[in-house]
Amino acid sequence: MSLDLHFILILLLRMAIAAAFVVSASIITERSGPVIGALVATLPISAGPSYVFLAIDHDAAFIAQGALASLPVNAATIVLGLTYVVLAQRNNLLVSVGSAVAVWIVLASIIRLFDWSLTAGLAVNLVAFGICIPLLAKYRHAKMPLVTRRWYDIPFRASLVATLVAIVVSTSGWVGPRVSGVIALYPIVFTSIMVILHPRIGGPPTAAVLANSAWGLLGFGMAIAVMHVGVVKFESAIGLFLALATCVTWNLTLWWSGRRRQRIEA
Repeated sequence: MSLDLHFILILLLRMAIAAAFVVSASIITERSGPVIGALVATLPISAGPSYVFLAIDHDAAFIAQGALASLPVNAATIVLGLTYVVLAQRNNLLVSVGSAVAVWIVLASIIRLFDWSLTAGLAVNLVAFGICIPLLAKYRHAKMPLVTRRWYDIPFRASLVATLVAIVVSTSGWVGPRVSGVIALYPIVFTSIMVILHPRIGGPPTAAVLANSAWGLLGFGMAIAVMHVGVVKFESAIGLFLALATCVTWNLTLWWSGRRRQRIEA
C-alpha cells in the first residue's frame, strides 16, 4: 500500500470515528431539554477527537503547546455565544450567526499571534467568563417549542466535525502546535446548534441553549488547562484522560446542582 493511500485511509477512519462521536452526542442532546443539551454540547465533542489524533501524530510537547493556544480560544467561544444570544433576540439567522462567527474569527486571529502561558490563558478566561456569564443569565429561560429532527441534521453535524478533524490532522505538521490548537477549538457544536435550530424554533429558544452552555464552557476551559499540566507532567494519554474526566465531572456537578436547586424550590 502506498503512503498516500495509507494516509487517506487513516484520515477517513479518523473522520468516521469523530463523526460517530458527534452523532451519539447529538442524539442525547435532542432527547433532553436545553439545560442537559447545553451540558452535552460543552463536552469535548469536536476538540476531543482532534486532540486524540494530534497526540497520535505528535509528541507531548506539541500537545502541551497546542493546549496553551486553545485555552484563550475558549474565551473567544464564550464571546461568540454572547454575540449570538444578544443578536438572536431580534435578528435573523444570517445576521446572528454571521456576526458571532466573525467575532470568533477576529479574536482567534489575534490570539494566534501571541505565545500564551498557562497563567495568561486562565486570566483571559476568567475575565471573559466573568463578564459574559452575568450578561447571559437573563437569556437562559425561553419557551422551547417541539423540535422535529430532519434527516440531514445529524449528518450535517457529523460532517462538520469530521471536516474539522481532517483539517487539524492534515495541516498540523506544517502549521505547528499554536495554529493547530486554535483550529481544534473552533466551536463546531455551537455553530451547528445555531444553524439547525434558529430557523426552526426561532432565535430566543436557540439562544437559551447557548446561554445555558456558559457554565459548562467554563469547565471546558479548566479541562484544557488540566490537559496542559497533565501532558507536561506525565504524557499525552494521561493529560487527555484527565481533561475528559474534568469535563465530565464538572458537567455532572452542574447537573446535580441544578436538580438539587429544583427540589429545594419545589
